[in-house]
Amino acid sequence: TAIAEAEKCKEEGVSRTILLNLCGHGNFDMKAYQDYFAGKIVKHELTQEEINRSIAKLQTPLIP
Repeated sequence: TAIAEAEKCKEEGVSRTILLNLCGHGNFDMKAYQDYFAGKIVKHELTQEEINRSIAKLQTPLIP
């Protein structure tokens, strides 16, 4: 973990750059995990029609 690496650097007396990534918002993530483990998440595969409708809503320029 990043904390373990920082403690190791401190013990060794060296300075290193430690990168880590935090994402998400715990309030929302925890509910999703609870629902997943409770079997409440319904798997939904998009149909090609749903995909096409979503793409049609995008305002992206056409690339020749």
